Formats: sequence, C-alpha cells, structure tokens
Amino acid sequence: MAIRSKNKVSTNFNMSSMTDIVFLLLVFFIIASTLISPNALDVILPKASHSAPHPQTVNVSITEDLRYYVNKDEVAVEELETLLLSHTANEENPGIILRAEKSVPIENVVVIMDIAN
Repeated sequence: MAIRSKNKVSTNFNMSSMTDIVFLLLVFFIIASTLISPNALDVILPKASHSAPHPQTVNVSITEDLRYYVNKDEVAVEELETLLLSHTANEENPGIILRAEKSVPIENVVVIMDIAN
C-alpha cells in the first residue's frame, strides 16, 4: 500500500502574476516615454514685431437661378467687373474665391474667371 503525502507540490506555473508584472512594466515605460521631452534645450525664440498682412479675398457666389453675390451682396452681371476691380485694386496679389452651385452652367463660371484674370 502506498502512502500519500498531504503536501503535494503543484508543478503548474501561474501565468497571471507574470502577465500583471509585464503589463505594469509596459504602462510604466509608456508613461515614462511621454514625459521625456524630445527637445531638451530651452531656447527662447524671438517675437515678431508685427505680423505679415493677410491678403484680402473677395468671395463671388453664383446661385442656381444665376444670381451673383460679391461678399454676400447681390450684384448685377453688368456691375460685376467694375466691382471686382474696385475690391482688388489695392492688393498686390488679390484673391478671388469663386463658389458656384452644381447646376450653374460652366459658361457663367468662365465669365467670372475671365474677369479675375
């Protein structure tokens, strides 16, 4: 008859404690890496005395019923060229933003583009 001992040693290895330690190390290194500044030098940059002027843009919109708007003001087609020239006269490189609805014929858009050039 074999005598069984009550103090049996388990040969299985518990992986839950190992995964906890690996997870904690992973979290530690992620947090530590975000705290490290990539630019370790403290450089005081000069301030600009004035900012560069922003060029004024003129918004031209064409609705589907062929109404023309310059900066949200409705304008007749005949007045469009003189109004655009007066808005862009003081600018070195004037900008015109052209917005046309999908149903507007391309000929009407080309007229505005010709005026802009």
